[in-house]
Amino acid sequence: MPQSGRKEKTMVKKKHIPAIRITIAAFFMALNIVMSSFGIPVPGGHLYLCDAVICLAALLLNPFEAFIVGGVGSFLGDMLFYPTPMFVSLVTHGLQAVVISLIAHKTLKNHPKLASGIAVTVGAVIMVVGYTLGKTFVYSTFEYAMIKLPYEIAQGALGAVFGMMLCWRYGVKNLFDRYLGNEQ
Repeated sequence: MPQSGRKEKTMVKKKHIPAIRITIAAFFMALNIVMSSFGIPVPGGHLYLCDAVICLAALLLNPFEAFIVGGVGSFLGDMLFYPTPMFVSLVTHGLQAVVISLIAHKTLKNHPKLASGIAVTVGAVIMVVGYTLGKTFVYSTFEYAMIKLPYEIAQGALGAVFGMMLCWRYGVKNLFDRYLGNEQ
């Protein structure tokens, strides 16, 4: 009898995992919207911390969930606060999140921290290139995109570093795995 009770608890828990995963993705998407609504003022521009949220979410979630957080969350944040580059954000941050998730979960399974480091580095490059090309298209001037390039690089680097720190150093990955297991 005790074994069947244990089996029922496991089955109930597995039934709730999709709902929990949707809730976590929605939480990260809301956090992304909030973090994209204001920036840290620096001389000549702003740095936004939404990349840290995107990197962390992509390291934890599967590619589809990561796209929802990164692409759709950034799109909605821009739509609410700064609509001009919202489609650039959808494509760039969506692609960034999917690639980070794929690399982190599908490569170097015996070295997850190294895989995560490679993933966020590639994701930062995608973000910098995507926004540079997107701003060239949206604002019709290559010069404007080049002026903003150092800010894009700094934002991508900060997002990658903070995302990795939150995931590995501060134990968010361990909490995530403890409550949801390693299911992707």
